[in-house]
Amino acid sequence: MPREDRVTCKPNYFLKIIQLLGDYPKCFIAGADNVGSRQMKQIRMSLRGKAVVLMGRDAIMRKAIRGHPENPAVEKLLPHIRGNVGFVLTKEDLTEIRDVLLANKVPGAARAGAIAPCKVTVPAQDTGLGPEKTFFQALGITT
Repeated sequence: MPREDRVTCKPNYFLKIIQLLGDYPKCFIAGADNVGSRQMKQIRMSLRGKAVVLMGRDAIMRKAIRGHPENPAVEKLLPHIRGNVGFVLTKEDLTEIRDVLLANKVPGAARAGAIAPCKVTVPAQDTGLGPEKTFFQALGITT
């Protein structure tokens, strides 16, 4: 299916957010940092029929919520929409949806530049390498 052009995509996205916020009385705001597309697919498949997952840029989400005149209580979500987040909208019990989301949570591999979600400590010990090897290894240079 071809993508829409920018002129029609944004207004349709605003309408979709407003419609979903009106249709579903309950929602989660889920952080999606370091979540791969395969994992998102698994989450969407496990929530099919129970909830709707809506991802988008935080600036567009905030703008759509500010322009939602029917339900001013939705504006309480604005301070929580920061970074890479998405809405999980549902009509069912929130504990069931939370359990499904937590069941799909997997540990991620460490990557360069990524911020660890938990405290990491590396104990001091002998590496078995000389100072010339460890310095170059830290820079990613091979000799």
